[in-house]
Parts: sequence; C-alpha cells; structure tokens
Amino acid sequence: MRQFNSITIKDNQKEAALFRRRAIVAAAFVLLMFGVLIGRYYFLQVIEHDTYTVLSENNRVHLEAISPPRGFIFDRKGRLLADNQPTFSLTINRQQVDDLDDMLVRLTPVLQLTPEDIRRFKARVRVARKFEEVPLRLRLSEQDIARFSEVRYEMKGVNINVELSRYYPHGELFSHAIGYVSRISEKEEKTLDPVKYAGTNLIGKIGIEKFYEDYLHGKVGYQHVETNAHGRLIRVLKRTPPVRGNDLTLHLDYDLQKIAHEQLAGRRGAVVAIDPNTGGVLAFVSNPTFDPNAFVGGIPYKLYSEYRDHLDKPLYNRALQGVYPPGSTIKPFEGMGGLHYGLVNWDYRIGDRGYFSLPGDSHQFRDWKKGGHGVVDLHKAIVESCDTYFYQLSDRMGVDRFHDWMKNFGFGAKTGIDLVNEKAATLPSVQWKRERLKAPWYRGEMMSVGIGQGYFTSTPLQLAMATSILANGGNHIRPHLLKAASNTNEFDNINKPDHKVPYAGDSADWERMKMSMRDVVHGPGGTARATGYKVQGYEMAGKTGTAQVKGIKQGAKYDEATVGERFWDHAWFIGFAPADKPKIAVVVLVENGKHGSSVAPIARALFDFELLGKLPPPPAAPTPEASDE
Repeated sequence: MRQFNSITIKDNQKEAALFRRRAIVAAAFVLLMFGVLIGRYYFLQVIEHDTYTVLSENNRVHLEAISPPRGFIFDRKGRLLADNQPTFSLTINRQQVDDLDDMLVRLTPVLQLTPEDIRRFKARVRVARKFEEVPLRLRLSEQDIARFSEVRYEMKGVNINVELSRYYPHGELFSHAIGYVSRISEKEEKTLDPVKYAGTNLIGKIGIEKFYEDYLHGKVGYQHVETNAHGRLIRVLKRTPPVRGNDLTLHLDYDLQKIAHEQLAGRRGAVVAIDPNTGGVLAFVSNPTFDPNAFVGGIPYKLYSEYRDHLDKPLYNRALQGVYPPGSTIKPFEGMGGLHYGLVNWDYRIGDRGYFSLPGDSHQFRDWKKGGHGVVDLHKAIVESCDTYFYQLSDRMGVDRFHDWMKNFGFGAKTGIDLVNEKAATLPSVQWKRERLKAPWYRGEMMSVGIGQGYFTSTPLQLAMATSILANGGNHIRPHLLKAASNTNEFDNINKPDHKVPYAGDSADWERMKMSMRDVVHGPGGTARATGYKVQGYEMAGKTGTAQVKGIKQGAKYDEATVGERFWDHAWFIGFAPADKPKIAVVVLVENGKHGSSVAPIARALFDFELLGKLPPPPAAPTPEASDE
C-alpha cells in the first residue's frame, strides 16, 4: 500500500510571534548600545569636559620655560668680572627626528662630537619633556656654525638657538675666586628643583658662582606658545618674563688682583689681601691658574686632562686648600700667647747660642742663625726671627695651651669664607694626636710646632685672617669676598667683627707687637729690611717665614744645590700697612721659594698700589746679610 509524507502547512501566527520576539531583542540591544553611547558621550562632554579640554589644548599649546639671566659680578670699583653674552647653541627637537641615534651619527663629524658629548646629551634627553628642545652643543664656534649651515637642509629637527651664556672678561685672573658655571650634571639634576631650573643648562660649580648660586640664578620665566602638528612655533600666546639674578659686588679689586697675579708669574703660590677693618678680601690669587671660560660650554676632555694632569696643578686652589707649615710667620701670634699666659714679658731675655736642648737630652734644636742671636728679648726675637727664643717659649707653654691660644686667630679651623671646599689644616693638641694618630704627645714635638713646623699646618687664607686679627688689635672678622648684593638686605652685617680675641695681658701689647713687626721691615737686623728700604709715604709691618719641605739630619747643613727645586723650602711673608693704622693685610706664599725675605717684595707691590695709588720704581735695595727667614 502506498504511503505519503505529511506536509506541514505554514503557521503564520507562530512566525509572527517569533519575529516580534526577535524584533524586541534587537530593539533592546540597539537601545542598550545607544544608552551606552549616550552615557559615554555625557561622561566625556560633561563630567570630563575640563580634563579633555586641557589635553586637547596641549596638542597645540605648550608651556615653555625661559631661563633667567644670571646676576652680574663686579669688583669693589664697579668693574665687571662676570658677564652674560649671547652665544649660539645647537638643539634637537625629538618630535621632528625619526631616528635620534642616526641623527647623532650624522652630526658627529660636523660638530666633532665626542662620546662624552653624546652620553651627556642622552642623559639630558631622558629627563627632558618630549616637546622640549634638548641642547647637544653649547657655545658653538663660528667654524661649528659654518659646517652645520652646509648640511642644515638634511638635519630636520636640528636648530641653532641664541641664548645668554656666562663670560669672564678677565679670563684666568679671577678663576679661583669667582669660579665658573658649567653644565648641570646628572647627579645635580636629581637634587635640583625642576621648576627653578627649568630651561637652564648651567649652574655654579666652584667659587663665588657656586656659593651664591641661589642669588645669582634668578627666577625662571614662562611663555605659552602655539605650535603646529610638527611642533614648530606659530606664535607666542602669553609671556611671563624671567627675573635676572642678584648682582653681586665683591671686595676684590681688579688692580690688586692683577698686580698679585703678575708678581707670582712663573711661580707656584698664593696671595691673599684682606682689609683688616672689614674682613673684605681685596685680592685672592692662586698660581698657576686656568681659564674659566673653557668650562662654561663643557670643557673638552683633552683640555681638562691637561689641567688635571699638569705637574703644577692649575685647578688646585692653593689660597683656599693649600696646606703648608706656616714657619716663622706664627711667631708674633705665639709671642702674644706668651704674654697672655704670663710666661714672658717684653723685658724677659734669653741667651741664644744657636740651639736649644731639653733638660737631660743632648739633641740640639738649631736656630736658623749659626752661632745664635746673643741676648734676645721678645722684640728682638720677632725682628730677627730667633728660633731659640720660641723653642723655649713653646716648651713652657705646652701643646694644649698653644692650641687653645692659636685657635683664637683661626688656625686649625675653616675661616668660613664665602667659598666652597675650604680646608681646615691642622692645629695639634694632645687630644688631636691621640685621636688622629693613636699616639701620645712627646715633649720634643713641641719644638717643631713652636716654629710653625711639624704637625702644625695652615692655609694662606687662614694666615691672612690671623694677620688681619693681629693688625686690627684682636677683632675677629670672618674673611669674605662679598661686599653687597642687589635687591636684598641679607648681607648688611657682613662687614662687622664677630668677637674680640680674649686677652689677659695689657691691651697695649697689641701695638707693641705691631711695632715689632714694623721693625722686621724697617729696623736694623730685620729679616725683611731689604723690602722696607726707601719706602715713602707709609710704614709697613711684616714677618718672614721659611717652611722646611725636606728634612735634614741633626748637624747636617741644608744645601739648595744638592736637592731638587721642588724640595726647596717654601717662602712666606705676612704683613700689613700702614703699620700704625692698617688698611690692608697681605699674605704671600711661594712654593719652594727658599726664603721668606725673597717674597716680601710681592706684598710691598700691593701696599704701594693700595696706599700710594701707583707702583713706584723698583727700590735700589742694599745688600744686607742674607737671612734664612
């Protein structure tokens, strides 16, 4: 029997119901998505309106920092010592450079870049904002600009900009006092205020430039600039100008500095001149020296190596950091200590046979003058620089009383001058030796200390401060270079004495000691009498000193011809003028200068100019007996 398959008849009602369900689901999904879209739109346009407005604006408007010009530095007569001059620098805009490494490779032969230049540039790139132009080379030379101009069309994103940079018009003359500015290092960048130093490439490194960095730097400015899609400037929308740093006026005098520098020419040493009434430093010279302008744009490694490795160490600030035995220059201060403690008076005398021995000891501490000075009182001990007198005085005083007295003049501690990296040198004591050398103090060691040798060391600056204190009658004044600063009254009291040296003797002793030092230069038998010959218009006071560099055995004679020049004795001279009412105190050190009397004319040159206004012709000196002092 034949069978037939059943045929399903179309159910329109069922299909209509299915369609309605699908339509409802689709409509719900569309409405849901539309709701999400409306919600997102509301979030972006209403709730986050301010945020995205700023982000959008930043696509075309940038805030750029404007580096402030540094304050000027002047000498006491208003002559410019540190200037700002326009210089050309090469910068790279990373937004316009596709391959930064390739660009540096192409620029290397053009600008003769060193690996150090590239390393420093990449370090600065890491901390700079993306839209900032990063400097690759500062202080371009005319040759650099000419070479770059030839290939500039190939260097998209590389530009030459004009900016103010530091310039020292007198070159090496003030380098150890004023110092210099140079590129901010990676280490400095981590500690600097990013807002204060925005857009700034230079910072004070040493000297006045570093010590007064906060005053010289100024206040950064800003400008809102509109740029196109390639980051190129279209227009400046708003500008807040920077504020130039404070101008500084120093006590330094250009003429005195130049004279001291010329007097030291060809010799290693230092000269420090101070106004004993204010503590103002009038001259501050360390020789040899260097050109600070070479450091401003980043000193070439070859030149820096020459400075660093030079046998005479031109980067070494001998006036501030040089530590030397002060020799016989300490005798006036030690003599005042003997008066203070009542160990001697002006009438106390000794018989000098040319040596001194401790009781029960055969060792002879020799005087510089063979055969001795005969009968010696304090005045004669200063004038002729009698070692034997001070051997006895220092032995009676002892190291601890010696230490306590000499520290009143600033020995053994930093002076507090407005410079960085000052050294304190050494003023020995029983405690000092126990802590430093883990050893007891021996009585015989005081003999060397008592004539400024042995463990006792000083810097030229310390000795200059001590000389100023003695010259002004015991008023302790901290030496300082700054005289005044513009737009601030913070330094109004800088020229006033700190305190008076406590002295238990007769106040007239200060004047008597000054007159003893006057006779060192002008009196018969004075160790610097050749320097005082035919001085007109004023009288000077001084003290010579010779600091032994190479030790010699007892009984042996020191012979300069048998030792190398760098083992010759160091030569010192301290002095002030006029002797009765001092206006200037000077300390001179010449390394391996042999005798203090030989360098005293350097101080006279400064006295003559400061007090007479001009350099007189060289005096026709007599030929007195040569002095080892």
